[in-house]
Amino acid sequence: MKYEIKGGNLPVVICKLSSGEKIITEGGGMSWMTPNMEMSTSGGGMGKMFGKMLSGEALFQNIYTCNGGEGEIAFASSFPGEIRAFEVSPGRDMILQKSAFLASEASVQLSTFFNKKLGAGFFGGEGFIMQKISGNGIVFAEFDGSVEEYTLGVGESMILDTGHLAAMESTCTMEIVTVKGLKNKLLGGEGFFNTKVTGPGKIYIQTMPLSNIASMLAPYFVTGN
Repeated sequence: MKYEIKGGNLPVVICKLSSGEKIITEGGGMSWMTPNMEMSTSGGGMGKMFGKMLSGEALFQNIYTCNGGEGEIAFASSFPGEIRAFEVSPGRDMILQKSAFLASEASVQLSTFFNKKLGAGFFGGEGFIMQKISGNGIVFAEFDGSVEEYTLGVGESMILDTGHLAAMESTCTMEIVTVKGLKNKLLGGEGFFNTKVTGPGKIYIQTMPLSNIASMLAPYFVTGN
């Protein structure tokens, strides 16, 4: 498979497949394709479907197979931001925020990741349940705003405002830390909790979490009868 990410902050990934190659996306993820791309839909059983509901995934996935020569299929981001391509292999898994998965090669597995530290789920913004990407191949993920990348060494940490953690290598860990000082908590405007991510491994930080935008716009929406 060959691919190209285009479109600036309204991105799309355009994939070129050879005959017989397959690519997976969630329902509604395809933007355009050539006529020789054949679609089939799979749910993966009740157990997997329940896990998908918890992690923010769609219940069904579409498998597109290229038939009769080279084909093309495109997947556009659902929100202004970035599309990133990650190559996973055994021992090099990725952990993504909810709903980040866009598409992947058929040899990649998408599963539910449960954060072992409960505080990270209740207060961390990223959620107790995230998406785990494993297997062998390329996965495309969509993030909100721009993405900054850091490589953390063993024991090195970064403190993030809730919601800004887009992805991390599975060798990293995350936990919730409280903002120090009562005055800082009440008057600082940063909330009570932050997310602490510790290496070793790469982390990806998004600049414009959708949750932040929603909270900023909420006062402008007036409900009525």
